[in-house]
Parts: sequence; structure tokens; C-alpha cells
Amino acid sequence: MTTASCKRAHEVRFGAAVLPDGSTRFRLWAPGQQRIMLDIVGAAQPLAMRRLAGGWHELVLAGVGAGTRYRFVLDGGLAVPDPASRCNPDDVHSTSLVVDPRAHDWRGAAWRGRPWHEAVVYELHVGTFTPEGTFTAAAQRLPELAALGITAVELMPLADFPGRRNWGYDGVLQFAPDAVYGTPDALKALVEAAHGLGLMVLLDVVYNHFGPDGNYLHAYCPAFFNAAHHTPWGSAINFDGADSRTVRDFYVHNALYWVEEYHVDGLRLDAVHAMHDDSPEHLVHEIARALRDGPGRDRHVHLVLENDANQASLLAGANGAGASAQWNDDLHHAAHVLLTAETDGYYADYADAPLARFGRALAEGFVYQGEPSPFRRGAPRGEPCAHLPPTAFVSYLQTHDQVGNRAFGERISLLADRTLLDTAYACLLLSPHVPMLFMGEEFAASSPFLFFCDFGAELAALVTRGRRDEFRRFAAFADPAVRERIPDPNDPATFEASRLRWDERDTPPHAQRLALVRELLALRRQHLVPRLGGMTHGGRYRVDADLLRVDWTLADGARWHLLAFFGAQPADVGALPAGEIVWRHGIDAAGATRAERGAVCVTLERSDA
Repeated sequence: MTTASCKRAHEVRFGAAVLPDGSTRFRLWAPGQQRIMLDIVGAAQPLAMRRLAGGWHELVLAGVGAGTRYRFVLDGGLAVPDPASRCNPDDVHSTSLVVDPRAHDWRGAAWRGRPWHEAVVYELHVGTFTPEGTFTAAAQRLPELAALGITAVELMPLADFPGRRNWGYDGVLQFAPDAVYGTPDALKALVEAAHGLGLMVLLDVVYNHFGPDGNYLHAYCPAFFNAAHHTPWGSAINFDGADSRTVRDFYVHNALYWVEEYHVDGLRLDAVHAMHDDSPEHLVHEIARALRDGPGRDRHVHLVLENDANQASLLAGANGAGASAQWNDDLHHAAHVLLTAETDGYYADYADAPLARFGRALAEGFVYQGEPSPFRRGAPRGEPCAHLPPTAFVSYLQTHDQVGNRAFGERISLLADRTLLDTAYACLLLSPHVPMLFMGEEFAASSPFLFFCDFGAELAALVTRGRRDEFRRFAAFADPAVRERIPDPNDPATFEASRLRWDERDTPPHAQRLALVRELLALRRQHLVPRLGGMTHGGRYRVDADLLRVDWTLADGARWHLLAFFGAQPADVGALPAGEIVWRHGIDAAGATRAERGAVCVTLERSDA
């Protein structure tokens, strides 16, 4: 890949933009305000902005460029940061910083991304991924991920959040990478480093709500919200009511901004089921179209959803419209019940036949494709999805959610039997789905991933109490004294405990898990990935007692077979699947076979055989 440099910027309608003549245009959408003042730090006094049609306020200033600190002053005197700030160095309540994106010289101008079927995703939280918790430190670890077989790094949300510690889902400044991780240029250097190693970068973004601290839009822009829809965080963002066009533009521009200005390879949209939108074109489709018709014309750009509603209609079908893929919680939940026998909460939906549920998830994608959900009191959930290719599903055995939403942040390696867990990893990493690992999972990290934040005293107390009360309904936490032992999210020690311990990688049993993951990903890269591009539909599965068989027809007509045995005692499992053996564990004989507990056999039956 060439090291030729280039400039990258996205022309955002909102916020501060450095113009070609060196002046800066400041714009704010505040339809609830008659007058907005622009406060330039160091200036003698705030300046009145010009009120334009449609609720816009604008002011162009000569001699004011990159590095200028500013904020907006509302009627009544409240000073607020720019909601489209590119950088807020002193956190969400303070002044914004003018940034000129064209000041950065991008290396690797020839990078065109990678096709989606090559994706092996690694989800990480920048603050806990390394001891330093910075973009620069994260970039230094990327060569190890590339050597392992990872092809895409997914960063948990970076939008500026209150305080110094947060998962990222409490962001309030959607265009500003949080300064606790580093500068905008440091994030760009991380993306450049990833691309230099052949790694895609995906960014998790939150378009369904704002965090509870630092969002001032209610004070001057009530049109940003729609009280006709409700979410767990209050009134929904206004994607379909009066004045929704400007709100939709804010998010479409934000998606394009990260992809164009930071050159990321795609986005993961958090909790799409909470993005209430009754418009003729759902915002997901509009964003997908904007990415496809914009930066997607010249390079591979991907859109991934989290969507508890399992709406296959939001995913790309034969016409290519919609998102590339969705996080597949169904596969995780079925696997978790199978491996741990836990059936509390939403795991109840998979308790009746976890192996069959796991098999359906591997073969077709969603387990719930319109069937009634017991956890949802019989309400139907999901849409048919067997017509979608397996690469439409990002599948995993753990994520930040499934670890961090546990009271003590335990990882699956501490909860499941190691033998059967290795079997599940073989099923995951050698399936045609897009596999995802959560940071440290590749070496069975012992560190938990706890829920942490850094709110002011009053809100912190509410969050801590609410966190502990969440677990009241679980039998293990019925005793208030036990609930009090749940780590305080606002305690810095909770955050520190969640940092990865990289020195574990080379010691047992962590080194053994790392070797297994490395081997499975190498086999995937050699035998499966070249045959995934162009797959058009899911596979088939069969369960006989504790034996699972799944097979898929690959893009070149070859058949990919998986046999996995989850029984407690060795058993005769009949004939091995047809074709060349790609991976075999716990099965020694050909023909009539006896499988050990946790046995796996994966074969490739070539179309020309």
C-alpha cells in the first residue's frame, strides 16, 4: 500500500468550519431561541449571531481559526458547548475547540478497505484496552491483533461523555472524540496504523439517545426530540416528527463525518430498536444509502446494527439496500445457556432446547424470526432471515454487554466448562458468520469488564443504587447485603479492575486459548474466507440428542459441514461429514465414529469432487 498522503474532511452543516480564506463559520440550529451569542475565549465580549430561516444562527469571523475556544450563549445567559464540536478538550460542559481537519496529512491514501466477508471483528474499549487507555497506546497493540488473524477492530463509542471513565454509551457530543483518549489527530493516527496492517476500523455510534449529563439540546432545541415516542432514556430523538429533517441530517452527517473525515471503514449503530422512526424511509436505510452513494463508491464501507427486534428488513438483501450485518445476540444467548445452564432473564427464551437454538442460529442467523418470545410475555419477535447470507450476522460468545451487564463482569471463560467452550469457539470461528471477539477473549483474560462511569455526586449515587437494584429480581442477589458487594460504577477501582492484563497471554491456561484461536482463524482464512463472498442464503441444521450437524452451501458451490458433540459422555455419532477434514478434535476414527465430550469435525466438500 502506498504511503502517499492526502487531506480528508467532511463538510458538516452544523458547528464550526474553517473556510478556505482562514475565517471560521459558526452555525447552531436553535429554533427555540430568538438570539444566540457566540463567546470566543479571549475576546472582549460575546458577539451576536445572525438569525437565519429555519431556526439557524450563523456568524463568520475573519482571523479566527483552528485552536480557537468558543461556546454559544443562550437567551438568559446559559453558555453551552457546540453540539457538533469536533473537540471539547475540557469535557462536555466546557468550551469547544475549532479544528481544521485539513491540517492532518493522511498517509495510506490508497486504502480501499476490505470486503465484508473477510471480517473477523475485535471489539475493544480504548480506555481499558491498555494500561495507558489512549488512542496511541491502542495503536501499538494492533500488530498483535493482525498477527492473530483479526481483520477489523471495532471501537466502542468515542463521542465525548461526562467525566473520565465511561463505556461510551453516555456520549453527548457526537462529533468530538473524547479527549481522555487523546486528540483528534491521535485517533486519526490509530486509524492509519490499523490500515497499514490491513485492519479495518469500525466505530460504534449511539443515535438512539444522549447521556444523562452534558446534553443541553433540551434547553434551546426542543425540536430535537419527539415526545410521541418514548425510550428508556426519555423522549425519543425526533426522526419522524415536525422539523425531523434537520435532526436526521445531523445524524446522516455524523455517519459520513466519521467515515470520511476519520476514514473509518464502517459504523455499528447501537440499539436500533430504540431509534423510533415511522418515516417512509427508516433512518438506517437513509444512512446506508448515504454511505453507499458517498464514500462507498470508492471503497468498502460497512454498516452494522444492534437490533433486539431482529428486523431482517433493515439488512442488505439481494438489492444491496440496508445494513451489511447485525450483531447476533440470539446465537450468543443460545450458546450461553448451552455452556452455563443459566436461564435467568432473556436466557429463558433459549432454555427449552439450547442446542437446537444454537443450531438454528448457526444455520439461519436469528433464532426468533417471528415466533413468540416467552421473555416478552408471548409477543412475537423478529422477521424471517434464512434468505440472508451468513455474513449478515456478526456472531460471538461474549461482548461488552454480555460481560459488563453481569453484576461482577465475569467473562465466559470463568463461567463455562473449558472443553465445551473450546467446542463453541470452533463452531463460531469456523462458521460462515462474521465472528467477533471481545478484547482479551482471545487469551481467556481473567480481568472482568465491569460497568463503570464518572458522574457528579448526585447522579453518581442514583446510578450506583440503580445498578444494584437491577439485580434485585435474581435469586443470587435477593439479600441486600449481597447487592451491596456489586462494584460501584463510579469508583475508579471498578474501572481499573477492567483493564486487560496483557502479561497473561504467555501463561497457562491463557496461552492455550490464544493458540486455539490463532489456529482456528488461520484455518478460516485458508479454507472458508475465499468461498464466502457471494453467498446468498443460510444453511441447514439437525440435532440428534447432544449432537449438532450444520451444513452450508458456499459461494463456489462447495459444502461446508460442521459436526459438534455436546454430550456428557463419549458416544457413537455415526459417519463423519463428507469431504476433506479441515478441523477435527475428539474424533479419531473414520467411518463409524466415537466422539469424546466436546468433539468437533469440520469438513469441506468441494463442488468438483
